[in-house]
Amino acid sequence: MVTLKEKKIGGRTYYYLGHTYRANGKVKYQEVYLGTKKPKSNDLTALKNDFVFAIYKERWFSRFDEIKEAYSKERRALPAEIEKKETERFAVQFTYDTNRIEGSRLTLRETGALLERGTTPPGRPLSDIKEAEAHRKVFYEVLAYKKDLTMSIMLEWHREVFEDTKPRIAGKLRDYQVGISGSRFLPPSPVEIYPLLREFFRWYDREKARMHPVELAALVHLRFVTIHPFGDGNGRISRLLMNFVLHKHGYPMLNIEYKNRSSYYTALERSQTKKNESIFVQWLFKKYLNENERYAKISLKRNNLGQFPGMLGNGDAKKLQKTVSKIRKRARSLNARMDISTKEWADDVKTTRKEQ
Repeated sequence: MVTLKEKKIGGRTYYYLGHTYRANGKVKYQEVYLGTKKPKSNDLTALKNDFVFAIYKERWFSRFDEIKEAYSKERRALPAEIEKKETERFAVQFTYDTNRIEGSRLTLRETGALLERGTTPPGRPLSDIKEAEAHRKVFYEVLAYKKDLTMSIMLEWHREVFEDTKPRIAGKLRDYQVGISGSRFLPPSPVEIYPLLREFFRWYDREKARMHPVELAALVHLRFVTIHPFGDGNGRISRLLMNFVLHKHGYPMLNIEYKNRSSYYTALERSQTKKNESIFVQWLFKKYLNENERYAKISLKRNNLGQFPGMLGNGDAKKLQKTVSKIRKRARSLNARMDISTKEWADDVKTTRKEQ
């Protein structure tokens, strides 16, 4: 549990976030110094969420790596024809859900019949049929693509998905303002698109070897769909890019289901309107763990991972130096005064962490 704590020293009040957790059967305590100005209620909630999420990242990542190990072992043991069948099953489900989220009227059964047996469903829009076929084709291209993400391959994938149904926008960056139906988030103006995409790919090139692949996949999805570079198809391309990252690094791919789309929409919109990426990243982390529970060595429930997983191990102060930088940056943006250096805070962590 994270609480705001006050310490009075020499007539001045200092504010900290404190977090108590259990590790190896013992109760331990961790805190981070905020400054001398008490954060407002709404700002405090954001700071607490950022703090808890950041300090638990390492434990999330260890679970994801367990999933990858078990998934890879299972895939290696599968006969080639069964592995092919499993990939096709995912392709059908993924194509159905990603298109249905964007308004396709094909059912899952119709999508399967179309993509697996070439049976055209009667009475369905031709555009839905063509986009399902095109999405499956591009999905397999994504799996086979051995190079890394670039502007040109992203534009090519978009062109291939929409060239038969929306030729005027296929593979072309928008030069007009768009909105998102039912969302309070307004995408960037057209003049911002190209610079934002250039920065997106520069960021990707910087982080692809340093960031954990599941976090990278989540942020690729969020940042790309937030830029919203196309007149249509931004969600579909962002979900393809997400699975490109997961597949490239050997992790199970993720399907975001149409039937559970409400929480997906909410996480996206809250991240975008609050300018807080951790909201969507946390949502995707939980979704990813739940979807891949069968690969985990220990059940999520037994480890209480349905909320925030895990606990910190050795070297906490060093790992959390990055955390405090993020917390301080956010606190500054919320007008909370931060007057302690990262090194000072790291030293403080070493002295204040204790077993109770």
